[in-house]
Amino acid sequence: MAKAREAKKTPVTAKATDAPIVEAARRLRATLAPMRFAEPVAYVYDPLDYAWEAHALYLTRYASGRREVVLLGMNPGPFGMAQTGVPFGDPVMVREFLGLSARVGKPPREHPQRVIEGFASARREVSGTRLWGWAKATFGSAEAFAENFTVLNHCPLVFMEESGRNRTPDKLPKAEREPLLEACDAALAEMLELLSPRLVVGLGRYAEARAALAVRRAGLAAKVVCAPHPSPANPSANRDWAGQMTRALSDAGAPLSKGKP
Repeated sequence: MAKAREAKKTPVTAKATDAPIVEAARRLRATLAPMRFAEPVAYVYDPLDYAWEAHALYLTRYASGRREVVLLGMNPGPFGMAQTGVPFGDPVMVREFLGLSARVGKPPREHPQRVIEGFASARREVSGTRLWGWAKATFGSAEAFAENFTVLNHCPLVFMEESGRNRTPDKLPKAEREPLLEACDAALAEMLELLSPRLVVGLGRYAEARAALAVRRAGLAAKVVCAPHPSPANPSANRDWAGQMTRALSDAGAPLSKGKP
């Protein structure tokens, strides 16, 4: 059993904030901290712990205040948010497109093939490269993207087997999965209430389902739709994922031009 807890732009180095969405993330971190997960899970990374500064900076700059559209992922990848604390956080895209940099610590236990190097990591995350690359190509700048959009993950934890293989939250046994999902659903509902979107886009069916539950829980009238997840593990994502993403959002009525709708 196991549980574990630096741009071409000028890096943001603001101190801790009391923004409501940051407080919601802090409460989620505290709720998840006592949870334990048994084999085949051997390592659990919590970037809300060891990469908290970076995560809080991201929320402060790109997820505070109202947003028209929320893009929702499942949980961090080992070379993305696990390294940077940013959803879909490929280190190069986070440094150069989002303009963020912060100190990142270490989880108590590291898998030797999944070492945390923070913003210095040379490994690229395909999902993050695709997602933030699409945002850059579509909107030009992170600031223009953030006028109407933000990106969140449903669950902040990374689960790994002894081999280093990822285990997604939906594959956990019921006794471990249900309290985890309840905590993440409650936090997501709180964040959506703060963001007040009119559209929530689940990147993949899992995220779509959790988004629908959270929207109902928050009492929002937001529309929930699904778009393809950018992971290379999704075969369709390897065939013009950016085009698929644009079509899905256009069909859903998302604002895909610069500026407020």
